[in-house]
Amino acid sequence: MSQKVLITGANGQLGKELVEVFSESGFDVYGFGRDKMDITNQEQVQDVINTIKPNIVLHSAAYTKVDLAESEPEQAFLINAYGTRNVAVVAEEVGAKFVYISTDYVFDGTSTEPYNEFSPTSPLGVYGKSKLAGEQFVRDFHSKFFIVRTSWVYGKHGANFVKTMLKLGEERKELSVVADQTGCPTYTLDLATAILELVATKKYGVYHISNSGSCSWFEFAKAIFEKSNLDVKVLPCTTADFPRPAARPTYSVFEHMSIRVNKIKPMRNWEEGLSSFLKTY
Repeated sequence: MSQKVLITGANGQLGKELVEVFSESGFDVYGFGRDKMDITNQEQVQDVINTIKPNIVLHSAAYTKVDLAESEPEQAFLINAYGTRNVAVVAEEVGAKFVYISTDYVFDGTSTEPYNEFSPTSPLGVYGKSKLAGEQFVRDFHSKFFIVRTSWVYGKHGANFVKTMLKLGEERKELSVVADQTGCPTYTLDLATAILELVATKKYGVYHISNSGSCSWFEFAKAIFEKSNLDVKVLPCTTADFPRPAARPTYSVFEHMSIRVNKIKPMRNWEEGLSSFLKTY
């Protein structure tokens, strides 16, 4: 009997990748977008999960509009905190393992050392606070969980930084990109594959899962153009040059301690992941 996996946010950038990776691995996959299961509707969540009785729930549905969250805090908390609670509670009732996709935005970015899974959290904006509230609900209401924090995600589905750069690279000869924010780019295929490996275990807990190594957005953009053979001049600028409603962590580099100590396969370097993505894209 193949295992049943239920995926929320199945129409999203990571959700679509999870549907593909788990389907190819022989799982019985049930993917739900907001149109078929609204996670803020507790009764609906209960009906759907109780009907399917999945072995695993991958919760990737989220409110991700970082800037808009500042003016819509209730909407962000409704989806990221209470929506997560709704899914976690029913997943616990049916005995499913639970994966919650979280973010580097739970940190304030003032550290000079990479953040490990036990580093104190201190989100700057509404988005990070609402995702952290989701983490807390998972801890409170579920017994077999993996909280997966990731960062700077890109892949073949949805809109993301890499696709934006490729599009702009076709249109312009010169671009300014922020050079004073440093983090870890993450290829969705690598992330989904790591989650697949993780859920096969009972090594529950918090994990930082991103490609290894780190860079600034400026360095990331330069690598994208170099690997794509696009002749674009990239100019460094500061965060202050492009004011946005929500503050971003200036340094959100991950230390992958949980992956190491739990003997999970380490993620390849971000440059390798990027090269691999660009070849297929």
